[in-house]
Amino acid sequence: MSNKVYFISGGGTGGHIYPAFTVVESLLKEEDTEKIYFVGNPDNLEYDIAKNYPKVDFLPVKVSGMPRKLSLSMPKWAIQFFFAYLKARSYLKKYKPDAIFTTGGYVSAPIVTAAISMKKPYMIHDCDSVPGLVSKIAAPKASIVSVAFENSKNILKSKNIICNGNPVREAFFTVTKSQAREKLNIPQDKKVIFAMGGSQGAKTINNAMIKLLKSLSEAMGMYVILQTGKKKFDEVIIDLETMYPEFKNNPNLMIRPYFDEMVYPLKASDIVIARAGSLSLTEIIQCHLASILIPYPYAAQDHQRKNAKEMCDKGVALYLEDSECTDETLLNKIKEINNDDILTKMTQKAAELAKNNPTKDIVNQLKSIIK
Repeated sequence: MSNKVYFISGGGTGGHIYPAFTVVESLLKEEDTEKIYFVGNPDNLEYDIAKNYPKVDFLPVKVSGMPRKLSLSMPKWAIQFFFAYLKARSYLKKYKPDAIFTTGGYVSAPIVTAAISMKKPYMIHDCDSVPGLVSKIAAPKASIVSVAFENSKNILKSKNIICNGNPVREAFFTVTKSQAREKLNIPQDKKVIFAMGGSQGAKTINNAMIKLLKSLSEAMGMYVILQTGKKKFDEVIIDLETMYPEFKNNPNLMIRPYFDEMVYPLKASDIVIARAGSLSLTEIIQCHLASILIPYPYAAQDHQRKNAKEMCDKGVALYLEDSECTDETLLNKIKEINNDDILTKMTQKAAELAKNNPTKDIVNQLKSIIK
């Protein structure tokens, strides 16, 4: 088989970017991969992440999200998009990819539009239970449409749509709970609860957890991991020094701004408190974890609420509105979920939802569209 050239695109937010680079990592391990080009916005996070992959060339397109309402900014956006589209066409002509893969978001719109106009084979993957605008537009002409949630099948129009789940790194299938706890120096016999709000953190979750750290780790005897978010770490520490100055000497607490390798705190845990972004939910499910979900109320198309409610309907999570999240209401949810029977049932349900290896399936499907 001749060596293959791939275009990968997806950006704007981590929910589009990280799944795209997970597919990149998998393709780099394939013997017949000759070259991978990542098409993205040089002003966004995808550019910074691409620097970590010396075998991947970054192809810049300057594009922003389309205004959702008619305004004076619409003509400016249209001109910007037209030039991004022309740039994408020039890349297709110059590098002649065998296949194109995108995870959606406005960043992928120019390359998808160019692929349609030039009749190039492409595959899209939508990470959310409520597909985005680019996915809706691109789905009918895509060779394969991959989705993370069964619900998306009812929204996207495609003759070839497959529910793969979101791509996750190989470590989620190889690292054990025991290994994760050893890596993080967490006692093997403790009940572990992990609260996180993503890389940016979640002020609501942080504020409630600050007031609960002492009771959870001392009175309830749990080991508590709190990921504050990089920008919120200092303010959390300042608040803790006022409310609970002894926290530094508590062996049952781990407070970090961010984990670069999320697989370890997740695999080490028994219960997770989190937002309801699609990537976080995928990783939680792949780790077979019970969760308390507090969706971000201002997410596009309210997709986090819908994600969270779908997980609750499937019996793997408890739901708490952001506006109702206090230390008292969160503690009640923790007490409800911290029951051996409930934890066992939720763990089993999560294991049933987990996919065997979505990344491998997506890569095999991508290869199948090559003419």
